Amino acid sequence: MTTQANNSLLNARVGEVTERIVRRSHDARQHYLDGVEAAAAAGPRRQRLGCANQAHGFAACGPGDKAMLRAGVGANLAIVTAYNDMLSAHQPYENFPEVIRAAARAAGGVAQVAGGVPAMCDGITQGEAGMELSLFSRDVIALATAVSLSHQTFDAAVFLGICDKIVPGLVIGALSFGHLPAVFIPAGPMTSGLSNDEKSRVRQLFAEGKVDRDALLEAESRSYHGPGTCTFYGTANTNQMVMEIMGLHLPGASFVNPNTPLREALTKAATERAMAITALGNEYKPVGRMLDERAFVNGMVGLHATGGSTNHTMHLVAMAAAAGIRLTWDDFSDLAPVTPLLTRIYPNGKADVNHFHAAGGMGFVIRELLGGGLLHRDVETVLGQGLDAYVREPVLAPDGSLAWRDGAVASGDETVLRGVAAPFQPTGGLTLLTGDLGRAVIKTSAIAKERHVVEAPARVFHSQEALQVAFKAGELTGDLVAVVRFQGPRANGMPELHKLMPPLGVLQDRGLKVALVTDGRLSGASGKVPAAIHVTPEAANGGPIALIRDGDLIRVDAVAGTLTALVDPREWVRRTPAEADLAPSHRGVGRELFEAFRSSVGTADTGATIFGTP
Repeated sequence: MTTQANNSLLNARVGEVTERIVRRSHDARQHYLDGVEAAAAAGPRRQRLGCANQAHGFAACGPGDKAMLRAGVGANLAIVTAYNDMLSAHQPYENFPEVIRAAARAAGGVAQVAGGVPAMCDGITQGEAGMELSLFSRDVIALATAVSLSHQTFDAAVFLGICDKIVPGLVIGALSFGHLPAVFIPAGPMTSGLSNDEKSRVRQLFAEGKVDRDALLEAESRSYHGPGTCTFYGTANTNQMVMEIMGLHLPGASFVNPNTPLREALTKAATERAMAITALGNEYKPVGRMLDERAFVNGMVGLHATGGSTNHTMHLVAMAAAAGIRLTWDDFSDLAPVTPLLTRIYPNGKADVNHFHAAGGMGFVIRELLGGGLLHRDVETVLGQGLDAYVREPVLAPDGSLAWRDGAVASGDETVLRGVAAPFQPTGGLTLLTGDLGRAVIKTSAIAKERHVVEAPARVFHSQEALQVAFKAGELTGDLVAVVRFQGPRANGMPELHKLMPPLGVLQDRGLKVALVTDGRLSGASGKVPAAIHVTPEAANGGPIALIRDGDLIRVDAVAGTLTALVDPREWVRRTPAEADLAPSHRGVGRELFEAFRSSVGTADTGATIFGTP
């Protein structure tokens, strides 16, 4: 593949990064594609199944669907769903299968729910034992997706999932059946409630003891108030951006609210596209070929340009590996300087994703990045027209049918969304840190410039609860770098540590220099406190973070891209890594079932996955 030849306007750095990914991945990618081609060459397998196998596959279908499947003249579409009615983002999916079945029948085929995958809510498990299963749930979802498709009676698949680990898990699973076309169907964000800024303010007041639990619960309930994705720009909504910019959604589908006529029309249209791109027709688009190196580079650029979730420095790596493509944190780092930050969405600003969508949304972002030569224009998409089609937006025609119009050419609100000529900042929202403490990522898009460098004494903790105890006891009175370790994937599944943010934010607001260094995660809620996260090697692997002691001077420098302990080297080499009793994190709430995951999981910079790297 020669990227520059395909796009003469492509930014040189984007082209260079893409070319080196192609070279680095060559053998593994070719091996993967050989498998896709072999499966595709065999053709749809349904008609070669034994009679008993086939009969089992359509036994519960209605007469029309049964006749269609028996004759084998139309496509059979798999629905893989993450529906449950406990997650607000996934509750709207309850009625999607019937809409999809009807659309499939109208297109001359059949749709069946092939399987369900688990979908946990990080918002419910924050600070609880269940959060230690969160990251591993991504790989469970990938496994469940593979099981769902293993009956080999399908010609394409649609995937119903939105939230944090669910979309990456579905993508990994879909790529294990890379010869099948795949279309992802979102359900959209909930309507705007209490502003994210006000919600954050009440959380800090609660941390200081200035409001009670009833006041906090009221604020949270007004924020998370109905069906749909949470409206801040965390991992769930970053997933939607990634799916659209990588061509797995229909244009403009990501941020249309649930339970609206436009959302239903988009669901029907997505089904029609899935039916149109099977091997039975003339537009065959297997997902394993579609998601190539260029698509993943587009995903990384989108992540930088929108200030998206830090979780995707792991998820994109793991997703790419499933397609035989090897991404590294250096790829993210080298794209950051040439990618401008185009959005201010909470926690990087006051607006939510509904405001972003109204201001021009994904169509405007893609138009601007294409115009700046920062995206590969000629990639494959489920629509089949390259990324130029993704500057359009969906609307309902007067007769209620789905129509498309040119998207915004100017921002509707420059406090939320800007073009490449006048971005919020000239570089992306994520920075790679390296140094004698290992490698880490930091999200700078929400941090005031005067806090991009913090040098302060370490306070070491082995849990976020221990830090909260120290805060409530009034022990944290000076500048500090809070080191929260033994939170990596091998230690306890790498939970998100959101409960650190209110107390650290309070300390920062009191005028202290504050930063966080951890081998755990913060995700899209990384906010105004500088946080070096995903530190690797992790403490449980004897990484240098395990050598830090209270009082050590630590420097977190997002300008130079360094993470260092300013300790006498002679003293440093004499130290032995600290140890922690991790047994309490390995029992209860199902955690004992995940021992195999903890023992085999890879490092954060290789995707923190049990599936290995190409």
